This record gives sequence, structure tokens and C-alpha cells, in this order.
Amino acid sequence: MKTTVFLGTASAAMLVAGLAGAQTLSDVQERGTLNCGVSTGLTGFSAPNASGEWEGFDVAVCRAVAAAVLDDPSAVEFVPTTGKTRFTSLASGEIDLLSRNTTWTFSRDNDLKFEFAGVNYYDGQGFLIPKELGVTSAKDLDGATVCVQTGTTTELNLADFFRKNNISYEPVPIETNGEAQQQYIAGACDAYTTDASGLAATRASFENPSEHVILPEIISKEPLGPLVRHGDSEWGDVVRWTLNALVAAEEYGVTSANVQDMASAPGDNPEVNRLLGTEGELGAMIGLDNDWAVKAISAGGNYGELFARHIGEDTPVGLARGLNAQWTNGGLLYAPPFR
Repeated sequence: MKTTVFLGTASAAMLVAGLAGAQTLSDVQERGTLNCGVSTGLTGFSAPNASGEWEGFDVAVCRAVAAAVLDDPSAVEFVPTTGKTRFTSLASGEIDLLSRNTTWTFSRDNDLKFEFAGVNYYDGQGFLIPKELGVTSAKDLDGATVCVQTGTTTELNLADFFRKNNISYEPVPIETNGEAQQQYIAGACDAYTTDASGLAATRASFENPSEHVILPEIISKEPLGPLVRHGDSEWGDVVRWTLNALVAAEEYGVTSANVQDMASAPGDNPEVNRLLGTEGELGAMIGLDNDWAVKAISAGGNYGELFARHIGEDTPVGLARGLNAQWTNGGLLYAPPFR
């Protein structure tokens, strides 16, 4: 889900400018908790479980950072944010990190003064419809009512797609994914549009998921990832390299099950040794203990473990790796060298 910059751009930039300097890392360490912004509830990505504990693919990023910085993956205060409130929450300092299916764009990186730490899910906007509608292509949605979150680039992409294909639609404005589910199931709209991963997560929450299909068209590029404020490079490096550590760990076969053993008995791969802190002093370069990556990986596993557990093909969300496979397997995942 992608909030546009035409709402609140100036105010967000002013909030950023008014913040204190680069001190988030020390603030988090002194506070003893990481304040992490997440969605208001998206199955597989960030949602409270039956016990009220937050879990999901985006939540796992928060926990990995907390483990790396505080040696405690549970030391996280989760702050639910909507498409409209997430940027204000980050800019104002209410949260230290936003890990909430947010698209990396030029204007967010520069005009809104945020810094993306990388991409943890390569996505694109799609359409969800009831199977009984009998539609097999988004180009056949002429005259359809479409649920779409207002004030987002999803809304703009939707308008562009219908205009380019010379077809019409009636938007049904919604504020949150939860509201979209209610409106869609109630028949208030023929289709729901958002990131394809969000559509899969939404469908997984339905009583009869098989009665709904995601159409084949992907109408945009949506690289989703965690972000922090501009002007705090030290903190940005911590978040960026924690995400990179999870990606690299999968590539090198480091898992939650073997990471402690591999750290205790260094092997003959210098890259793995540097990643796990048994060789070199990479941790000191970002103000952390040398075993920071060991702690991050131990929190929930490497990237592949997190993907499989929360949103993979054996989960209700049922996503294939696709573009999110390692570069060695034809995907786009690629961690810079640890050296």
C-alpha cells in the first residue's frame, strides 16, 4: 500500500527538519525498546495473533533489529499505522522504524526525507475479484466498482490503468485493509486493488478463499521495505545491514538452527565468518557487538525461513518466492558483501 506525497508533504518535511540529530541508536539503547510502526493488520505481514502478540514477515524485521541492537527480539513496542498516519509517525519520532508494506519511491526518499533500508519484498499492484464474476483479465473490468485506499499511489495507479485501457470504473474509497475486506465481502465493490501480496494476505483471511481470484495483471512496480528518517545515517546503517544479514544468511546456509554452532566453530568461508563476527570488527563499525548478526538471525531465522513461515506457499497467504528468490535462484535478492 502506497500513500502519495501530495498529502502532508510539507508538514512531514518540517517535522523531520525539527528533529534532533543522529541519535536514534542511542535513544533505542537507552530506552531499552524499539518503537516499530506496522500495519493495522495484514495477515502474514503484520497482525496480532490469538494471544495478542504481533507476528508476520514485516514484524520479523522489527524483531531482528531489536535483537541486533538490544539482544532481545521481544523488546519491541509495535505501533499500528494507517496509510495516512505512518509517515507522520516516523517523521515525528513516535516510531524509530517503519516496517509496513511501504513502497520505495523517489519522492518519499527525497521530498518526504525518509531513507529506505532496502527491499524486503518485491511487489506490484493487482486486482482481487470474486470468482463468480467470471472475469479473467483486469481489462474486462469496464464499469466495475473498485475498492481502493484513498490518498495513495494505489489510487493513482488505478486511474492510470483504466485511462490507458480506455475503460471506466467507480472508486469505492476505503481507509484501511480491514475496511476493504468488509466492503468487498459485503459486495460494495466488484474488485479490490492493492499490492498483490496484500491481496493474497486479504484473501487468506476470508472464510472461503478459493471463491476469490487475483487477476494476472500487475500494473506497477512496488519495492516494499523498511524505512527510517533522513539525517541519521548510523541508525539507517543498523537497519540496512540487519536486513542484509538476513538475506546473506540464507545465501550462505546460515539458519536459526545452526547459527550458534557456526559462530562457535568458525568455518573456512571468510564471508560467513565476518557476517557472524568471528573474523574482523564489522559490529564496531555500526556501534554494535560483533555478534549482532548472530542475534538477528537467531531471532527468527534467515530471510528464507521468515518468508516460508509467514507468507510462503505452505501458509494461508501462499506466495511463491518469484522475484523474491535469491539471485542465485533467478530472483532479485542480493546482499552486498560483508567485508
